[in-house]
Amino acid sequence: MYHGTRTMAAMLERNGHYQPDVDALIFEGRRLTHRHLLERSTRLSSSIYNLGLKRQDRIAVLSSNCSEYFETYFASYVAGFITNAINFRLAVPEMLYILQDAAPKIMVFEAPYTEVVDTLRRQLPDIEHYICIGATVAQPVPSWALDYESVLQSGSPDGPPVRSTPDDYAHLLYTSGTTGKPKGVVHTHRAVCDWASTMALITDMNGATRTLQATPQFHVGGIAWPYATWWMGGTTVLLRSFDALQVLQTIEKERITFTFMVAAMVQGVLAVPGVEKFDLSSMRRIVSAAAPIPVPLLKDAIKLLGPIFSVQYGCTETCNGCNLPVHMVKPDGNADDIRRLASVGHIAPGIGVRIVDDHDNDCQTGVTGEVLFKTESLMAGYWNNHPATIEAIRDGWYHTGDLGYMDPEGFIFLVDRKKDMIISGGENIYSREVENAVHQHPKVAESAVIGVPDPKWVEAVKVFVVLKPGETMAASELIEHCRTLIARYKCPRDVEFVSEMPRNASGKIDKIMLRKMPAAKSA
Repeated sequence: MYHGTRTMAAMLERNGHYQPDVDALIFEGRRLTHRHLLERSTRLSSSIYNLGLKRQDRIAVLSSNCSEYFETYFASYVAGFITNAINFRLAVPEMLYILQDAAPKIMVFEAPYTEVVDTLRRQLPDIEHYICIGATVAQPVPSWALDYESVLQSGSPDGPPVRSTPDDYAHLLYTSGTTGKPKGVVHTHRAVCDWASTMALITDMNGATRTLQATPQFHVGGIAWPYATWWMGGTTVLLRSFDALQVLQTIEKERITFTFMVAAMVQGVLAVPGVEKFDLSSMRRIVSAAAPIPVPLLKDAIKLLGPIFSVQYGCTETCNGCNLPVHMVKPDGNADDIRRLASVGHIAPGIGVRIVDDHDNDCQTGVTGEVLFKTESLMAGYWNNHPATIEAIRDGWYHTGDLGYMDPEGFIFLVDRKKDMIISGGENIYSREVENAVHQHPKVAESAVIGVPDPKWVEAVKVFVVLKPGETMAASELIEHCRTLIARYKCPRDVEFVSEMPRNASGKIDKIMLRKMPAAKSA
């Protein structure tokens, strides 16, 4: 029995034994109780072990949201394997880099990605087995793969002869770095248990919580809230992807009490014709993150749903960070209440925070510096990247790369991103990565990427380009070029050709000046 140990398998087993008949996971009409999720994950863990995996070997997953994705996560958690989640939005070269870095021995993939996986596998000789989810008559299991359900049923109900420990790595999630190369973030079971319990605390979850999850499972935001929900023995209702109408229908049908939405998702829900006719009375909490919800939009949302919004701030490396609780979100309040809506709230319980200057000296109240966290949920490090790890974690403090300040009452305000990160629709996009793709076009001499305001996505990617002498090019040509190298959501939405770049005293491109240009403001 795992009860009492700090592993994700202990959480799975605890729920399976103590509330076996409560729904754990609902997906496209399929309902798995906590007992069923425990049984299937344990059996899958056994079958994967029988295929030759050892503790801390990697299992790659390429799939859109589905129940089998969570079963694979938990199968890894039982035996101490490591799930390597792959962003399905990436271009093939990006996926290949991650898979070569993570070096998985097994790859689980969904049938619609068969062609992509077939292309990848020719360059991945070390992957020993491929397992296909969701095969149909129209899209059967390819000859070089195994059927997921058949593999699962071949396992023992007693599970494998190995078990995870609190200090084992739990999963491997890749996040883009400022250099353009993705970095693999690894958390121990102990850390994941910590952020699940802390998120459950600051989100007011309990055993009756019914969470609607629509963001991708390859992302920390796609697993964090389900794990917090399951930490308390609640229910997660999973959607394949975000669809505003489906969200409303699911809230009404499944009596959802909690969900996560970035501003663009909230806007999409409010724009559904007849939104006011849905019964949304079960909702108790909506968390927004990544960027503040504009006050006019927040007012409209509260008018429809009531005062149930809160704000959280964290990152893949720490998961937890800050929280602006629901009772402090007052768009109709006084001047201080309105001002605080631009903050990410106070530091969460059990987490340390510092604001420091370039020499790691603490900044005075109100002075902008880099935000640092110290927390039990901190990553163990970056996979195969010790230099990046020691740069990010110094004396136990994680350097977020985000610039912000703390006001006299302890509210933290983010003012810029030291890492030059753009947040579009809740996704992190790094300027350097986009610039690297742009620079690979033979007509481009120089480029600079910034984020510009966007009414739907909060921010959009804009690129300024200097062409080589004598060259001409349409914006559409450059955008299509980028789509062959990076994911579509990272590609520029706007291209502006300029004769030269503004520069600062050191000769570097001055992005502050770019952001002040009239065209950049109105793009």
